[in-house]
Amino acid sequence: MSDLNDTRRGVFGEFTKGFWKENPILVMILGMCPTLAVTTSAINGLTMGFAVVFVLTCSSLIISIVRNIIPKQVRIPAFIVIIATFVTMVDLFLKAFLLDLSKALGPFIPLIVVNCIILGRAEAFASKNSVGLSVLDAVGVSLGFTVTLIILGGIREILGMGTFFGMPVLGARFERWVIMLLPPGAFITLGFLLGAKNLIDRRMEEKRK
Repeated sequence: MSDLNDTRRGVFGEFTKGFWKENPILVMILGMCPTLAVTTSAINGLTMGFAVVFVLTCSSLIISIVRNIIPKQVRIPAFIVIIATFVTMVDLFLKAFLLDLSKALGPFIPLIVVNCIILGRAEAFASKNSVGLSVLDAVGVSLGFTVTLIILGGIREILGMGTFFGMPVLGARFERWVIMLLPPGAFITLGFLLGAKNLIDRRMEEKRK
């Protein structure tokens, strides 16, 4: 029973690490180009996040399956080919069914191919672990990335347009902060999120002591 509980805690920890302990944006500072460029609204953050969830999960699955077949000398090119396949699928899907979002996200969907989060998890985790753990890691990290994008995009959208997912949340008298829809707004919001996480981590560490 003790071994079963330890296994469950290990699996749970593997899944949840991407939300806080190893959050790709707030801890590892990866994927900054899409993080800062597309988060002018919550829906943009959600769409980009789901694209990363699909690509990272599917590519980690395939890479973990073929990890012992791919020669070490060509592993990075092979990883890129696998990742590019799923990125192309996402890009074509958005252009076919969600054209407005595809235009809003611009070149950042194709650039997922060279996103540090995707390549980093492929090289550091999927190529060295079992299929189950690789998928668990991919889903956890990508969902952590998605949640952070939604929070970042939501804050910028609320303050910049007075809406959240396109729905009005602030009164007509609210003076919109146009700067939140511009590049400086992305840096300011991300800075506050990083500061808030570091403060929470510090308080939690003090409580443990």
